Amino acid sequence: MDNNFKKEDFKNVIKLLKTKNPILTQSKNVKLFEKKWSSWLGVKYSTFVNSGSSANFLSILALKQFCGLGEIIVPPLTWVSDISSVILNGFKPIFVDINPRTLSMSSDEIIKKITKNTKAVFMSHIQGFNGLSSELINILKKKKIHLIEDVCESHGAKFNGKKLGSYGLMSNFSFYYAHHMSTIEGGMISTNDKNIYEITRSLRSHGLAREISSKKTKNSIYKKFPELNNEFIFLYPGFNMRNNEIGALIGLNQIKSLDKNIKIRSKNFSFFLKNINSEIYRNDFELTGSSNYAFPLILNKPSFKNRDKLELLMKKNKIEFRRGNAGGGNQLLQPYLKKYIKKKDIASFKNTNHIHNFGYYIGNYPSLKFTKIQKICNILNSIKI
Repeated sequence: MDNNFKKEDFKNVIKLLKTKNPILTQSKNVKLFEKKWSSWLGVKYSTFVNSGSSANFLSILALKQFCGLGEIIVPPLTWVSDISSVILNGFKPIFVDINPRTLSMSSDEIIKKITKNTKAVFMSHIQGFNGLSSELINILKKKKIHLIEDVCESHGAKFNGKKLGSYGLMSNFSFYYAHHMSTIEGGMISTNDKNIYEITRSLRSHGLAREISSKKTKNSIYKKFPELNNEFIFLYPGFNMRNNEIGALIGLNQIKSLDKNIKIRSKNFSFFLKNINSEIYRNDFELTGSSNYAFPLILNKPSFKNRDKLELLMKKNKIEFRRGNAGGGNQLLQPYLKKYIKKKDIASFKNTNHIHNFGYYIGNYPSLKFTKIQKICNILNSIKI
């Protein structure tokens, strides 16, 4: 699988490195990238961090400062950091099965799991599919439950014409090298809420008050603590999760071709779906507003025998794949969640379990040609079941 980088992505990096005494830590280019990203997404504020996982963690940590502890509804089919962020910040994870046409949590199932203790819904938009519905958004607003969006795999995907990541109290993005765009390693927290923005800025840099953007707010904090050095007032128990000027410069160039690359990925996915055998593999995904990250390959019928045949076929033909789709499949089976769910209850997550056992994803990237996709489809369709 190719990565997203081109030579021009590094021109300004090289230029910076050639200057005398270059500033490489978080500075003006980080601020500029945050501004450009906010404009692209259609939100007011963004905070650039060192990974999508850090964006997950800081968002939940900020939520704790914002509204206190309680339950957060999370998907079992997601990357580990979504769930670990909930647990490590002291919230109780409540799991919901997925919609097999979007691979995201089922809106109907989310609504059923809402209680008086629900603080937020942490919606992972998996592999470029939208997980939201109008009914879910309206109920969350009515009940004053926060929506946090994980859009790490779904840059540019939309719901009702509006980009995912602009609906919730906060949203998280990843710029890992194989994603829609990259800063090598990196992530972003985006929001329209000024208080959340200020909290995430501070938490990103050890919880320091000096990171707050509002001079008025900073001065009022400084006056409250005259015995402390203004440069070292720690408002929250934070960490260093900053990114740097090199990552920002790469991001500033990558964002220029993001929309173009999204269109190419989506065309690739449409071609893939038209050419795989729908009698063997699922092809009825909800494509409206989607922004494909990788090709989901899901056997229609549960058969471990056929699964083994398929994996041998892909390995033999050097087709790269990941079983279980996002993050290794059903997180409920992982050791770290043993005390959060009973083993007998895992069977009730039928759609997630099917993906775990009989679902894969195959890489999709801008330089992938239709001829290669056709070849992959021909190989996949040749399986004898």
